[in-house]
Amino acid sequence: MPRFAANLSMMYPDLPFLDRFAAAAQDGFTAVEYLFPYAFPAAELAARLKANGLQQVLFNTPPGGLDTASFDATWAQGSRGTASVPGREAEFRAGFSAALTYAAALDCPRVHAMVGLRPPGVDAAVHDQTLITNLKWAAALAAQDGRDVLIEPINTRSVPGFHLNRQDDAHRIVQAVGAANVKVQMDLFHCQIVEGDLSANIAKHLPTGRVGHFQIAEVPDRHEPGTGEVNWPHIFKTIDRVAAECGWDGWIGCEYNPADATAGGTSRGLQWLRDWRG
Repeated sequence: MPRFAANLSMMYPDLPFLDRFAAAAQDGFTAVEYLFPYAFPAAELAARLKANGLQQVLFNTPPGGLDTASFDATWAQGSRGTASVPGREAEFRAGFSAALTYAAALDCPRVHAMVGLRPPGVDAAVHDQTLITNLKWAAALAAQDGRDVLIEPINTRSVPGFHLNRQDDAHRIVQAVGAANVKVQMDLFHCQIVEGDLSANIAKHLPTGRVGHFQIAEVPDRHEPGTGEVNWPHIFKTIDRVAAECGWDGWIGCEYNPADATAGGTSRGLQWLRDWRG
């Protein structure tokens, strides 16, 4: 059966971030993910995980910047990663190194290396080569601690100008890097918007061994499953079946904004998960 991780950056928006760990555990989650840990001491996050019996399964590299003080600032300024951006290699290395420090403290097995934006008119091949070079460096560093490096295709409606948009393109980059610990973060929200055909995409890519993590959100409004157009019971059954056939045992991150953002709304909106588990 698919294993689901709560995304604490989006779920439980009525609670302070550090209180969301306990809320997720109370709702039956055993794992969490979120965008960024850098605003909090790693020891504090690790304590919240331990106190609530939770496993950290994913977080992102910084969106840009050279130190903790500048990570949040670059996000606010619109930066969405540096891994593919020529001229920002120093930022990528500083951010990735910071991410690995947190990953070690949180015992997190994988880190999402944010790819970044490509300005209009810029040759995609230039960004591809920068991305491949950066990922080769990151893969070697992450392998020392046994961690995976993930890249994620993102739809251009949510993030205009994002360099990677399609699953095939991300898998092409991963193959070019040629490192066993570099994989694709398959977000089915983005995949549905850009190319659809979710069942076929899962059946095509999951058996390759190059999918490191799934994420889900309903289309079109990025709320919980069951509020839009996707047949989630069918998708979960597809993941379950293909995973059993190929031996995949990863996580599905619930990276959605609850339709009800009021107190207790996230928990009430988990009926889709209770139904699936039942």
